[in-house]
Amino acid sequence: MSELTVAEATENIYASLRADNADLDAHIAALKAVLAREGKKQAVFDPARLVQNNRAGRKLMQAYFRQRGVSVSFSD
Repeated sequence: MSELTVAEATENIYASLRADNADLDAHIAALKAVLAREGKKQAVFDPARLVQNNRAGRKLMQAYFRQRGVSVSFSD
């Protein structure tokens, strides 16, 4: 079985967010492991693909992920 990539882990998180946060913590943990393995410092998300694409939603997402050890930024 191949290892998860950052893109695949990010897609899993988008799917989880669309499914009312189902298994979100597990997907964040997987993303954290992939980022560490690839030597990356933060995950980049497309704000247009978020369920709640406003400032409050993005800040809430950043805070939630930060509590779980993943730094989040958003593409323009």
